Order: sequence, then structure tokens, then C-alpha cells
Amino acid sequence: MTAAASPPEVLRAPLVVEFPFTRSLGPVQSAFLTGLRERVVLGVTTSDGKVMVPPVEYDPVTADEIRDLVEVSATGTVTTWAWNGEPRPQQPLATPFAWVLVRLDGADTAILHALDAPGPESVATGMRVRIRWATDRVGAITDIACFEPDDTPADPTDAPQASPRAAPHDGVFTDAVTGIVAEARLDYTYSPGRAQTAYINALSERRTVGERCPSCHKVYVPPRGACPTCGVATTDRVEVGPAGTVTTYCIVNIKARNLDIEVPYVYAHIALDGADLALHGRIGGIPYDQVRMGLRVEPVWTEGGRHPDHYRPTGEPDADYDVYKELI
Repeated sequence: MTAAASPPEVLRAPLVVEFPFTRSLGPVQSAFLTGLRERVVLGVTTSDGKVMVPPVEYDPVTADEIRDLVEVSATGTVTTWAWNGEPRPQQPLATPFAWVLVRLDGADTAILHALDAPGPESVATGMRVRIRWATDRVGAITDIACFEPDDTPADPTDAPQASPRAAPHDGVFTDAVTGIVAEARLDYTYSPGRAQTAYINALSERRTVGERCPSCHKVYVPPRGACPTCGVATTDRVEVGPAGTVTTYCIVNIKARNLDIEVPYVYAHIALDGADLALHGRIGGIPYDQVRMGLRVEPVWTEGGRHPDHYRPTGEPDADYDVYKELI
């Protein structure tokens, strides 16, 4: 009896997806964020008299534009909460804390933020809290460092219509914040699965491997593990390329952050010989305005690279349109 071969190891690696989103602010959001910089919390009054904090620019009932700003208190009441025992990087606090929804005095809606508390036993719905302001404030939601417990009892007359803590405000500040850059970021562990693990391992050997559907016989590159048309597993591995054909392309004129490539350059869909699905890659070794559909290309590998750096013309005659038209 012989021992069964162990299955190949499936790859796993940390993956970060991030995008700095630049947003210009209208008068309402500008006033709100500038107010936070000045330790002032502003809400907006809707058509039915409710005060919304954070403020919105359009009435949720009528969809009309709203501009009636009011100032609310820096203290409020927890309406609900959840304990976060393992803070992640760039969250408001580095130690365990509670995520809370807080209805500030003078407001009808709740704002989400962190509550600095020693443990979940110290947090309760209905508890009183106050804003802890950041030392350095720039006009962002992070100007509220967090909430902290407050022993001040709630005012029984703090309805927004009657409370002096919901006072009209003109929203005028010196040097108002007019735009922000929001750093959207997602950290997670990615596993490409059995099919793409084989594909990635083959790339490290400067080979491109796809998988064939046993039903329709299409070869998918990169492989997906199953045929999206037939719904059956693809297990037969097929080496394709290395050369291929440009099926379609675009000219990139905007320089990407942290990408050391001079613009303009061309990104293209490339159908490798033997594949029934085009993959994408950068085209080099030719002026950008000479790239065309049907251009025959081959991969260019860098020393130690795990995938082609770009594709360049092979010098062969262009492929006939009928050969690649189904792959566009």
C-alpha cells in the first residue's frame, strides 16, 4: 500500500485595499466639520422639526434641500452599544472600547462613535456620556476623539423644539473646511483557492496555466475553479501562451499614486494563445498611439518578478479579427 499524496498547499496572504477619496463639501457638511474643529456640534432641522446629528443635506421625508443649522450639546445619552474587545489599527482607541450610538442633547437622531470605558460592565443603554475632544483638531469626525462617561443628569426638557441647547446657528466660521480626503482602507487575509494557487505558482516559473471546462471545453485564464457557463468544476490544467493577442485596450492619462509608470500608457485585454478568456496587462515597447486591436504581444519578466511586468510586440503580423472577436 502506498501513502496518498498530500494535497498542494493553498496560498494565503494579507491583502490591503485602500483608496484616498477626495470630497468637496457643501455648506452643511462644511459647517458641521468646521464646527467640530471649533468644539461646536451642529445639526440640521428637517421639515417636520426634527434635529439630525450628523446633519444631512436633503430632507429624508421631502427630499428638499435643508440648510437650517442648530447647535446641540456635547453631552448625550447612549441609545445602544456593542463592545469591541479587539480594536483594529486606526480605530479611535487602541484599548478595548464600546461602539455607541449617542443621542446628543438637543438632537433627535444618534451619532456613532467610540466610548472609552474600562469594560462592558461599565456600559449601558441610557447612560450619560460627553464628547472628549481631540487635542489637535483639523475639521474631521476624528476631532471627536471619543465619548466618555458623564455624571451630569439629562435635562427632562431637552426636546429639540424647547431646549436651549438646540440653538439656531448661522454655520459661519473663519477659515471653513471645504474639502476632505477620506482614507478608505480594507485589511483582510486573502486565499485564492486551489485553482488560482496553481496559477500563481506557475507564474513564479514564468508559465501561464489555465483550466479547461470538461463540458464546453473553454480554457479559463486565470482559472476560476468552475466554469461560469456550465457550472461544473474545471480540473484539467492547460498551459497557454506565452504570446497572445490584444483584443481591446485603453490609454491611461492619469498617473496612479505609488505607481512608477509615466503616462500616457496602455492597458489592454490580452487573449493568450490557447485561452478562451482575455486577461489584462500593460503594453510596453511600443508608442502608446501605435497599440491596436490584433497586435501580437509576448510577456516581459523582471528579475525575481512573480508575474509579467508588461507585454511587448512580438513582431508577428497582426491577428485577423475573426480569430479574437469572441474574446473582446
